[in-house]
Amino acid sequence: MNDAVLPALQIQGVSKSFGSVRAVRNVSFSVPRGEFFGLLGPNGAGKTTLINSVAGLCRLDEGSIKVMGYDVLTDYQSARRALGVVPQELVFDPFFTVRETLTFQSGYFGIKNNDDWIDEILAGLNLMEKANVNMRSLSGGMKRRVLVAQALVHRPPVIILDEPTAGVDVDLRKNLWLFIQKLNEEGHTVVLTTHYLEEAESLCSRIGMLKHGELVMIESTDHLLQRDKECWIRLRVKEPARTDLKPLESVLPNTECVDSNEYLIKLFSSAEIESTLRDVRELEYEIDSMETENEDLEDVFLSIMKASPEHSQ
Repeated sequence: MNDAVLPALQIQGVSKSFGSVRAVRNVSFSVPRGEFFGLLGPNGAGKTTLINSVAGLCRLDEGSIKVMGYDVLTDYQSARRALGVVPQELVFDPFFTVRETLTFQSGYFGIKNNDDWIDEILAGLNLMEKANVNMRSLSGGMKRRVLVAQALVHRPPVIILDEPTAGVDVDLRKNLWLFIQKLNEEGHTVVLTTHYLEEAESLCSRIGMLKHGELVMIESTDHLLQRDKECWIRLRVKEPARTDLKPLESVLPNTECVDSNEYLIKLFSSAEIESTLRDVRELEYEIDSMETENEDLEDVFLSIMKASPEHSQ
């Protein structure tokens, strides 16, 4: 296969156990170059184990992983040069300033005279004012920005972000995603794990979902959000003038009373809204207000996790 069309990331039949715990089970997928890919799953699903395997930090029981065509075990040096990983943990050297940290990181990859790119990263991540501040003096959010900068300092074509915005403020999240989106638009491949599902929904063109170490779903984000086109009506009615009216939840299917006069009604398509409102009026309820709620990625995620089979470890 021509190097230009090789996937940015290719995972084939990967399994990894720690003692009796099967952390990853026969996972296979690939990420094309230039894609913004989301990898989702609950705690313990195997996301971090898979990322550590991509980084060459775990020796696989089975399968293979390639980054830009380089095997992470047999051609580790080339694979590692092509990869930038932002870990969950705040790992840093407390004896260096921010700029010194990035300069040393450049040196690990044999890169000299990298000041212009370091300045661009510092500016993009709003770290310029902290460039000469010692790492141990930074807040948790600032330290996380430096981890992102470290992962980018050697200009890797593939960037993996493992919960990069966990526990950080809204401004950082916004600035970080603007910078990462810019890199993605310039051709960098981005793989994201996050518990902020709205981030994955807005950023990722395709999403894979892990549960108990197995890949249970991989699909385009648009297709996932349109998979059944369910919607809900949140309906508030006025206090009934009569006391003998039948409760709506006992008459209308898929209806839940969430407050004294507020109901949540599940519909299987938006075309059912008009007939449902007509049914409510025919039951002699007067509608006070109505909101529609379409399915988002969180709803899809919870549905898939609930439907996927359980496996013993």
